[in-house]
Amino acid sequence: MTNTTHMNHGSKDAGDGAGDEYLAFTLGREEYGIDILRVQEIRGYEPVTRIANAPDFIKGVVNLRGTIIPVVDMRIKFRLGQPTYDEFTVVIVLNIAGRVVGMVVDSVSDVMTLSPDQVRPAPEVGTVFDTEFLIGLGALGERMLILVDIDRLMSSSDMGLIEKFAA
Repeated sequence: MTNTTHMNHGSKDAGDGAGDEYLAFTLGREEYGIDILRVQEIRGYEPVTRIANAPDFIKGVVNLRGTIIPVVDMRIKFRLGQPTYDEFTVVIVLNIAGRVVGMVVDSVSDVMTLSPDQVRPAPEVGTVFDTEFLIGLGALGERMLILVDIDRLMSSSDMGLIEKFAA
């Protein structure tokens, strides 16, 4: 039996000043955040069907209620070591540019609201992935969240997901 959490998103009033909401997840020892409005649901990890000649970070595809979706392992994509799959491993199902994509992460922790003054620019350092995919760093007390521009990352040419599956 697969555990599934559906995300219901209300409309966001741009003038409310409440900040943006990010789904916090972990990869290795780091905590990341993505725009909650891109999250369709969160599912427990289940085996995937491999696709021949797909890049190593594309684990394969799964059948999600009749829709075949690609599943990307972010630990492999970000070169964070050999992934292990356990009871905490989850797939975040994203809706990006009208396409549904699954993203494997170590675990999901919570949803954080960050005001604009809590988001710092991403430093230009040798990170595991290009800073063009970063929104910045979210600071909430002692907690630091690496904010990923998931739209830009998933539609990047090296991922090839959005264009490839849009055809």
